Parts: sequence; structure tokens; C-alpha cells
Amino acid sequence: MKFLPFFAALVLVTSLSAADQPNIMVFLVDDMGVMDTSVPFLTDDDGQPKRYPLNDFYRTPGMERLASQGIRFNQFYAMSVCSPTRNTIMTGQNAARHGATNWIRPDSDNAGPNGAPGWNWTGLKPGDVTLPGVLANIGYKTIHVGKAHFGPREYEGHEPLNLGFDVNIGGHCFGAPGSYLGKNNYGWGTKREHHAVPHLEAYHGTDTHLSEALTLEAEKVIEKTVSEKKPFYLYFSHYAVHSPFEVDERFIDHYQDSGKDQRAQAFATLIEGMDKSLGDMMDQFEELGVAENTLIFFLGDNGSDAPLGDQHVVACAEPLRGKKGAHYEGGMRVPFIAAWGKRDPDNAFQKQLPIPAGGIQSQVASVEDIYPTLLKLVGAENPEGHQVDGDLLQTLLSGEADEGREQQFLMHYPHGPHRSSYWTSWRDGDWKVIYHTFPDTKNSGGSIQTEGTYQLFNLAEDPFESTNVASSNPEKLNGMMKGLIAQLKAHDALYPIDDEGKELPPQMP
Repeated sequence: MKFLPFFAALVLVTSLSAADQPNIMVFLVDDMGVMDTSVPFLTDDDGQPKRYPLNDFYRTPGMERLASQGIRFNQFYAMSVCSPTRNTIMTGQNAARHGATNWIRPDSDNAGPNGAPGWNWTGLKPGDVTLPGVLANIGYKTIHVGKAHFGPREYEGHEPLNLGFDVNIGGHCFGAPGSYLGKNNYGWGTKREHHAVPHLEAYHGTDTHLSEALTLEAEKVIEKTVSEKKPFYLYFSHYAVHSPFEVDERFIDHYQDSGKDQRAQAFATLIEGMDKSLGDMMDQFEELGVAENTLIFFLGDNGSDAPLGDQHVVACAEPLRGKKGAHYEGGMRVPFIAAWGKRDPDNAFQKQLPIPAGGIQSQVASVEDIYPTLLKLVGAENPEGHQVDGDLLQTLLSGEADEGREQQFLMHYPHGPHRSSYWTSWRDGDWKVIYHTFPDTKNSGGSIQTEGTYQLFNLAEDPFESTNVASSNPEKLNGMMKGLIAQLKAHDALYPIDDEGKELPPQMP
């Protein structure tokens, strides 16, 4: 995994205008895996999009529109739970480095009974280097809309305004909303008030779904920012499609004859409501005349949590195995689409970063890459002393192969109980190894993990992880474990502990 060098100190620029820099929207969907869409991301042996049954269940015309005018990645990785991914987008650091290796429980440390002591439960804090902070310092209006989940309730990092954002609409310490329904005041005055979404009082008591309310508020801020002739960074982070799976009534008619149960239907309505928001934002960019100058990154924050089947089987991410929290591909492969809001080959920004229409990129990339890529795009420098783990995406976004790019991804989860507990996975080229510190630990569903200490898969030959070949490939297993251990050391990772408090780093076979 490459590391970018340290850069010179950040130069502050305060007079930037919208004509000088592109606008950016990072559109992040909670708990949306790579199969939760009508857009096919997986490909056949010829590299062409291949549809699977789940692609025909979901309706995402906004994503289809975005993909048709840009490029989609079919091997894009996020951490398998949410706060690690969110803090990685903010910092460009792998979770093993920034230390927020688990979802952040708002009111208590949830390391787990054998979890890594000293893990970064408090999350981001004022003064940390963040993407919105860097962009704000060169003149961008930085706008947070939706879910934050960067830090716990009693710490300053729960508030996006303390982390580089100029505007915060709806962001707080929790991951799931109190309610998606305006008639339930988004959780205020209910038993889930500890998760009630702030700043949306104007919609209380109405039929306005949370995804729609956030979109309407985002549009107000964007319209004002464009009128001020300032470039914007919009981090639109939907609470959808996280549980609770409450029906978005606008779309339920599309799924009632699907044969899926009610929870799966409700999940699909959340997907479609999120997708409408994407389309509405793209429409607004066009109406305001800024679409050609606006770069859009669409992605999920971890694998799917669709209420379809157990966490370790082929169900909610079919044909991929696993779901959110699991160590399989279904737990960490997410949709990623990049496109300009409107194609214009003569646009100066699009000449700087050309993105092919309808493109598909099959090289490995991850959420670590967003921070350095956007800094490179806008000409900002990474502050001195801030280590970045991501690589630039510019070549991949152009539709070309990046021959010098390492095909690697590290996922470290020294916590439990969860769907998969106390594990680390390391992808290097076609191979992926998974190390289980406690292979016989119960997961959050109460069943025992029985995969053994080591799992090894060749994703080129076995993309759906059906056969563990660790025992039949001892040399490859040894090599992959050496790589995994070296990566954890390079990232200063923390490890689970035994019952006496002794650290348990991964061991060679």
C-alpha cells in the first residue's frame, strides 16, 4: 500500500471564486452495498456489466443516469462498518491508522470484551486534519448534510462544525435516525429521541420523508452558495438506508408485488428515496448552471445491510457472500460512481479530469483514495505531518489502467461481538487472506464463527469466496500473512487482547 509524502504547510487562500475551482459533491449512502441498485457493477468474463436478480429488484434511475455519464468502479472498498469509513473519507487514512476501527457508540466505549484497548472511540476532534478543513482553508464553502457519526456525544467531534464544515444540517453523534418519518418528528418526542435528527423542525408533523427533508435543505444551501459565487464542497451523507426500515410511502407501490417480505420492501423504498435525492441534486446543479463544474462521487459506506439472509451467506449481496460487518466481499465492496454533473468536453475542469461516459473501472480502489484525489484536483496541499494512505484516482477515473498501482486493501477489526469478530483481512492482487484472532467466538447473532484461524481466497478464480484454500496453498498463505502483519505494523495498528490483557497480534501459520 503506497503512502504519499509529506507536503509543505498549507497556504491559506481566502479570495477563491467559483470560477477558479470545481464544485464537489460526495454523496454517501449508509449501509448500501454494491448490489443494492439497478445499476450492475459486477462484470462478466469480458468485462461487461452483468445483471443479477437483485439488480432487477431495486429501482435507481438517478444512479443509472450518473453511471451513464461517468465511470463506475466494480472493486471499490470501504471499511465493513460505518465510522471507520467516514473518518477515512475525512482524513485519507486507513482505519488501522486513525484508530476509529469500530462504529462509534454515542455514549459508551464499545471496544468489545477483548477489543483493542486505546482504540479511537472518541473519533475525530477539533484540530485534526480533515478534507473539509483543507478545502475551507482555500476558500470552499463546506457543507455537511445528513449523518455524521464522527465522534461520541460528549466529545466535540460529534459536531461537524468543529471538524472543518461551515454548515451542518442533520449531523450528530449517532448512526441510525430516530425515525425517517416527519410525522414522527424524525425521532423527537419518541422512545428513540436519543437518535433524533436535529435541524429539521420545519418538517415535523408533515409527511416529508427524512431523505426528502435533507434534500430540500441541501438545495437551499447550494442555491445560496452559488449566488455568493463561491465553490462548494457538499458532503451529502444520507441516513438512508440504515435501519429502522420504515417505508418511504412514495415508492412502496413499486415493491408490493415483488415477493419479498415487508422489511425488504421497506429497504427498497429507502434505496429509491435516496436515489431520488441524487437525481434532484443533479437537476438543481443544472438549473443553477453549475453542473458542468461539479464533480460527483457517489458511494456506500460499507457493505449491504439489506434484510435478506444471514451475514455469512449469499443473500443480501448475491452473488457476493456476506453483508455489513462481515469479512467477506459483501461486507466491504460498495458502489462507487464518479461523474461530472453534466458532460462538457470543452469545460476546463473536465479537460483537467476527463471521465468517460458509461465507463467501468475494474482496478482496486478504496475510500482512502478520496482525500488525496480531491486535494490534487483543487490544487490543495496536504498539511505537513499528516500521513495519507490513499493513492490518486485520476488515472482510474479517466478509464485507463494504472499499471503502477498496487491492488491492495487492508481491513482491520479488533472488536467484537459483531457479525464477524476480531479479524483482519488483507487483499493483495488476486489474493485475499482473513485472520481470525478468536475463530470460535460468538458473533452478534449468537452463532459460533467456525471458519478457522485462516481463510484464503483467490478472487480471480473464486470471486464469491466459496472455497477456503488456506490448507492447500501453504506457501501463498504464508506470503499473504507476512503482508498482512507488515501492513498492520506500518499503520501502527492496535490489537485485540486476551483475558489477561495481553495484546494478540496476528500469528503466522
